[in-house]
Amino acid sequence: MTPDAQDWLLIIDPQVDFCPGGALAVPEGDQVIAPINALAARFAHCVLSQDWHPHDHASFASQHGVAPFSLIQMPYGDQVAWPDHCVQDTPGAQFHPDLKIAHVQKIIRKGANREIDSYSAFLENDHVTPTGLGPYLERQGAKRLFLAGLALDYCVRFTAEDAVRLGFDAVVIVDACRAIAAETQAAAMQSFERLGVRTVTVADVLAA
Repeated sequence: MTPDAQDWLLIIDPQVDFCPGGALAVPEGDQVIAPINALAARFAHCVLSQDWHPHDHASFASQHGVAPFSLIQMPYGDQVAWPDHCVQDTPGAQFHPDLKIAHVQKIIRKGANREIDSYSAFLENDHVTPTGLGPYLERQGAKRLFLAGLALDYCVRFTAEDAVRLGFDAVVIVDACRAIAAETQAAAMQSFERLGVRTVTVADVLAA
C-alpha cells in the first residue's frame, strides 16, 4: 500500500496531555509516536491536528461542577465533560517531544471556541462549523487520507467519519492509534465498517 501523491497522513492530537502522565491520558498513548514518525517518512504530505482549548472551555467538567467523564447537555447535543486538558499555551497542549516530522504542511487547531468542543479535525461538534481542513485538502488535490493518533474512539473516529462524508477515502491505521476505552473503541470500529472506512496496520503501509 505505497502512499502516492494524492495520499495524505492526518496525525490526530499527538499531544502531551493525551500521553501517560497527561491530564487526559490515553492508555499507551505515547506508543503511537514512534510508528507515526515511521509512517510520516513514507508520506509526502502530512497534517497535524492539535486540541487547543481556552482555560474555561465549556466541555471541561470543572466548568459544570460535575465529575470528569459525566455526560452533559450542550446546545449541540450530548457532550462528555472532560478533565481540563490541552489548555492553550500550556505544556500539556504541546506535541509530544519525541514527535519528529520535518514536513508538516498544516496544523489544524481545534476546540479553541469556548462554546463548542471539536473532536473532528474537519468540523466542530455542532457538525456545522468547519475548521478549514476540508477546503484546504480539496485545494491540494488530496483523495485518500490515512489517519493515526489519539484517541481512536473520539478524535480519530470523528475525523475519519467526516472525511468520508466530505468525499475523501479514509484509512485508519489502527495500531498507530490508541483508544480511551474498550467499549467506545468497539463502537468506532463498527462505525468504520458501516461507513466504509478502511482499517489497516502500520506494517501494511510500510511493507510496500
